[in-house]
Amino acid sequence: MRKPYRKRPEFFVIAVQLKLDTEGFHYRKWDNPQYCKPGDWIVDNAGDVYSIDQHSFESTYEQISPGCFRKSAIVWVETAQQAGVITTRENATSYQAGDYLVWNDNDASDGYAVSKETFEKMYEPVPDDNTESGLAQRE
Repeated sequence: MRKPYRKRPEFFVIAVQLKLDTEGFHYRKWDNPQYCKPGDWIVDNAGDVYSIDQHSFESTYEQISPGCFRKSAIVWVETAQQAGVITTRENATSYQAGDYLVWNDNDASDGYAVSKETFEKMYEPVPDDNTESGLAQRE
């Protein structure tokens, strides 16, 4: 069963949008090749650098100052029961049993994986009475 979480308010990313005349670029991350498309965002998340699909970023992050963004949307989470690979908008992410599978939408679209240690440091459960207001805030 997926449960709602939100990023702790003290965590933010440094981000820049790939607004260049380019076809994008390929890179390797999370044991898989990734693709950063024109318009996607390149983020530094506490030293972990990767790209985020333009639509995903713009619908889940809010700017807090120039170049600084905070994930404001609720995410939907479940614990991986076994190792595997989740399809992402950038390609794919490998994960281990016990890691967290995270979706920006409760319909299991726009997903990714996060290690247990990292996820528990950066995210907190959403109290039951705040879930609906958090979803409305995102729309």
